[in-house]
Amino acid sequence: MGFYEKHCLPHVINCACGIRPIQRQRQKVVPQARGRVLEVGMGSGLNLPFYNAANVEFVWGLEPSEGMRKRAQRNLAKAAVEVRWLDLPGEEIPLDNDSVDTVLLTYTLCTIPGWQKALEQMRRVLKPGGELIFCEHGVAPDSSVQKWQARINPWWGKIAGGCHLNRPIPEYLDKGGFHIDKLESMYLPGPRIATYNYWGIATQK
Repeated sequence: MGFYEKHCLPHVINCACGIRPIQRQRQKVVPQARGRVLEVGMGSGLNLPFYNAANVEFVWGLEPSEGMRKRAQRNLAKAAVEVRWLDLPGEEIPLDNDSVDTVLLTYTLCTIPGWQKALEQMRRVLKPGGELIFCEHGVAPDSSVQKWQARINPWWGKIAGGCHLNRPIPEYLDKGGFHIDKLESMYLPGPRIATYNYWGIATQK
């Protein structure tokens, strides 16, 4: 891991993922988590203030980046829920089958290299009747924006930790073995190439 990835990238991601429009999105979805929660890509713990502690037993925080786990310490100190770190990537979730009540996926699916394997792992650990709560940015509905997403995507990933601007989030969830029960989408304030959001709830097929 180079200097940029270890020391600079965690700061870049923390700032970009902590802007007000994205925090408002987190506030919409995170309180719906319940029971034993697996948060995939916990990062610096930006979701922690929004958990409803009365409904959460504890949170497994899956985060492979040491730099992001270090940045999370301040948010962990103020958290109302217990967090148990898992320092492996999303493709290698070290939990038993049917052990999770809620999978929380926020602004993470854009970066996972093996996204389908990761989603299959999430489906494996999710209990029957459990929910995958998601909020992700992805491909825009307008062809003009899609063209710019495609043009910019190659170098965007190099500076943003492998982030893809144009992943088709609903399609990926479907291919990963999930049925989308609730879906909303819209542009958030900001550059349209990076601000089209999908959020909702999915369950196992």
